[in-house]
Amino acid sequence: MTAPGTPLFRQLPAPADYAATVAAMAAHAAAIRAGTADEEIWLLEHHPVLTGGTSANSADLINPGNTPVHTTGRGGQWTWHGPGQRVAYVMLDLAARRPDVRAYVSALEGWIIDVLHGFGVEGQRREGHPGIWVDAGARMDKVAAIGVRISRWVTWHGVAVNLDPDLSAFDAIVPCGVTDGGVTSLRRLGVEADMDMLDAALQGSFAAHFPPATS
Repeated sequence: MTAPGTPLFRQLPAPADYAATVAAMAAHAAAIRAGTADEEIWLLEHHPVLTGGTSANSADLINPGNTPVHTTGRGGQWTWHGPGQRVAYVMLDLAARRPDVRAYVSALEGWIIDVLHGFGVEGQRREGHPGIWVDAGARMDKVAAIGVRISRWVTWHGVAVNLDPDLSAFDAIVPCGVTDGGVTSLRRLGVEADMDMLDAALQGSFAAHFPPATS
């Protein structure tokens, strides 16, 4: 065991089963709380799945078709996960860092904005709407989702960045309950990057927003 510093980043084999991954993540978060595991960040792609957070409205699940549907304990509403989207599950010990929920979410936002900036994309926060957005002229489009859970100051769940997913998959839901904006991807925004490049950017920008705990 080590003091909280730069977490271990793990690339999980794709595609990852959603329910099994959440169960493994819950177990790892519990081990962090027990002092028997270190902080980690898991980078992965899921099989196509629709997930509803603690604020999900059943009316926003429009047409799931054959896509599996899961309700989950993270914050937020409906979203889609699947190939072409990089999910980062962030497991940190906030008690040893900074036990402040708003500061943690703000740090996640700043992290993703920083990563996007490195690819020439200007991500923005949007008041009242979690996630990271880009200006699409007449509307704002979402390029990254944020949904977190914090159990006794250990974080789990995290962020999802749309690299090059099938954006039509989001037609099955009202994404995050937002009706006055769309969903976009780095590829649609003209970014020619692969998952390894995105992972490197995520890892490289992390410490600037989540500095190691000081003793």
